[in-house]
Formats: sequence, structure tokens, C-alpha cells
Amino acid sequence: MAFPQSTKYVIVGAGIHGLSTAYHLALELRRKGKGSGADILVLDKTSIAAGASGIACGVVRNNYFQPAMRELMAHSVSVWESDTEAYSYHPVGYMQISPEAMREDVASIAEQQEAIGYESVFVDGAKESAEYMKGLFDDWQAQGITSVLHEKPGGYSNNTKAMYGLAGKAESEGVRILTGVSVTGFERASGSGAVSAVITDRGRIEIDYVVIAAGPWVKSFWEMLDLPREVSIKDADGAMHDHIPMWVYWSLQEGTLGVDPKMQRTNDGEMPPVIHVDSDAPLISDVDGSLITAEMWGIYYKPDFHFNGIQGGAAPFKVPTDPDKVAVDPYGPESPDFVVGPEFAHMWCSALAHCQKRFEDQTPKYKDEPSGGIGAFTPDSFPVFDVYRENCYVIADSNHGYKMLGVGKLVAEEITGDPSVLMTPFRFSRYEEGKLHPVSNSPFPWS
Repeated sequence: MAFPQSTKYVIVGAGIHGLSTAYHLALELRRKGKGSGADILVLDKTSIAAGASGIACGVVRNNYFQPAMRELMAHSVSVWESDTEAYSYHPVGYMQISPEAMREDVASIAEQQEAIGYESVFVDGAKESAEYMKGLFDDWQAQGITSVLHEKPGGYSNNTKAMYGLAGKAESEGVRILTGVSVTGFERASGSGAVSAVITDRGRIEIDYVVIAAGPWVKSFWEMLDLPREVSIKDADGAMHDHIPMWVYWSLQEGTLGVDPKMQRTNDGEMPPVIHVDSDAPLISDVDGSLITAEMWGIYYKPDFHFNGIQGGAAPFKVPTDPDKVAVDPYGPESPDFVVGPEFAHMWCSALAHCQKRFEDQTPKYKDEPSGGIGAFTPDSFPVFDVYRENCYVIADSNHGYKMLGVGKLVAEEITGDPSVLMTPFRFSRYEEGKLHPVSNSPFPWS
């Protein structure tokens, strides 16, 4: 393919958001008679799924304390369900298992899921929760659990297969995907703030519209567009907090226990739902009996044939380095700075054993291989979906990304003239207006 000098739409990033936007934009253009997939060019500096989408755990869930996130996730689950084969999607369900400190929050989530027609079962009480879990796993032994939210939709997707399936759907609509092309800047139209061209290491491309879907690299593009490095945020009492950094990085904690994935089958021999446990019970080492933590902790896990084991993770931690000095590249398992260490394996495997007896004495089977990555988080840890410079749509997912397959569909609809009520709560203006999302008691920054 000759390097193009112009196109109507350039999408930067060949991960979940870039490819989903490309595919759904092609559909919208054709449906509305405004063009076709041939008008869309996806650029990625490396390859399809080379970033966060390629190493994601792949969990798809609706378990959010924030109403706007719940509604957006319900939409995304429906998109996952629309083509389970192409998206390599396994609709096994999802379980949030929680201590007393989170019971009211989770009960509220259950009530609001019911209100929007999202099927789930809420189990309230320590005895009732234990009985429910033992009905699924006869070796369930987690302590201090007082509620269970069992979402019947949701599940997980094999990440790389899903991305290539999505790329195939986009290309079938005529979308062009060019990899090995780095975007280095933008030109502005004379007399306007609009972007007139995308500058790459292979040449200049004149455009009508550009979408930034760069995942952990969003900070670099934000600065190329001369967008604010700091924000002012109005709190619930109306007080303004100035000079808040727009971006902070969190180190993601995930890995794999190298056992037969079938080890995690339910009592009736079926593949289980994704399990997420938050707990304030003391976490004791499964290796030497020492106390790992007496603070709130959380893990998630699932059997995964792509990772060939039990794969999952724990709560991330904030990277203390000045965001301007954080090296996003090399990314993921190739990074010398942001792969998980032996302390993660110790904690996560001990937490698995805390939850289910079958995982006792399994720590030596943890796969000692590079895993993990970093995410670029917004000031409140929730996404920003907004238009800048008149014709530049920025998808800043704040690391909620992989499960949000449906965001690309909504972005495509907005670009072609249909504003989305689901996207409105995620505009940049919410900071200054004080329209913030409520905060839960979960140890995870994205719940």
C-alpha cells in the first residue's frame, strides 16, 4: 500500500478503542450515506494489539458503583454479545465478592443493575454468601465475606484473538490499517484551531477528522494537541482545587498460575464465572504463614486457555515518578520498570488459597515470566471522552479500556452526528463543573 497523503478520518491506535471506532465508524458512514470504510485509516506505531489491549486480562463486567459507568458497561456487554466468535468472548458471568465495608455499595449496584435490566443475583449476609459460593465451589473458604453480586452477563475475552477479529471486521468494511507508523505531531488549519494534518515518521497526511485512541500513550498526544497539563476540580462542597495534574500512571498487577485451567471448574463441571474478591480479612502467606497485609486487599481470577492457567491480578499501585519522567516504552512485559515482581506472586497466590482450598500449596507453580504494564489515569480515575480542536476526538479510557468495546460504537455515532447520552458524564468539563462520579469503598481505583 502506498503511503496515503490524505484521508477523511485518521484513527491513532490499533487497540480496542481504535479498532472498535474504525469498524463502527465504517458502519455508520455507510448507513448514513456519508462515506465508507475506505475513508478511514488506522495508524499504529507498532502493531495490532501491541499495547494495553494485547496484555489485558480481558475481563468484561458491569460491577461499577458509578451509575454512568454501569450504563456504559451494559452497552458494551451488548456489543461483546453481538459477535462472540469474532470477539473470542466467553459469556461466563462475573462475581463481586465483598466484606461488610462494601456491602451497602454492592447492594446499591445490584439495585441499579435491576433498574436498567441488567441480570444479576445479590446475596446478602455472611451465612448466605458462604452457602452460595459453596454451591458453586465446594472448597470455598474465604473469610469475612458478607455479600455476593453474581452478574449473569459478562465474562472475559481472549485479548489478542479479539483484537484480530475486530481488525478483520474493520478491514471487511474497507478500513485500512497501517502499522509501523509513528504519529509525531499535528498541523492546525490557518485561522482555525482544527487539526488539518497528522504528521508521522513516514510523511504528512491531510485529514478531516482525527481520533486519538492511544491507551497508555494518551499523555503524549494530549501534549501534542497543547491541551492542559493541569486541571481545576470543584469538589462536592463547591470548593475549587487548582493545579491538579491531568495524568498519573498506575502500575498494573497481573500474572498466571501455571496449572490446568480446568482446575477451576464449578461443582457441576462447568467453566466458572470470573471471580473478584475484595476482603478486609488478614491475608496470610500460603508459603510460610506470615502476615502479608492486614489492610483491605482485592484480587480477580479466571481460568484462561490463552494464558494456559489461572490468570488474574490484584489492585494496582500509583507510580510515584513524576508523570513527565515515566517511560511508557518499552511497554508491558518488555519494560524493565513495570513488570510484577515476586511480591505480587506471593500475595496473589496466597489470596487464591485464602479463597479456595484447591489453590493451597500452588505458589511454586506461578509462571515466573514478565507480566504487567502501566495505565495513564485521569485525575478521578474515570474516562474522558471529548472533542478538542474542533475535529479531534480523544478517547482517554483511564485504563477501563478493554471491557469498553462499545465505546467505539458510541464515538462513531457522535462523529457522524448523533450525540450520546451515555458519553455525556465523561466530558472534560465535569472537573470544573464539579460533576464528579461517586467514589466506592473498593481498593481498586476503577470501581
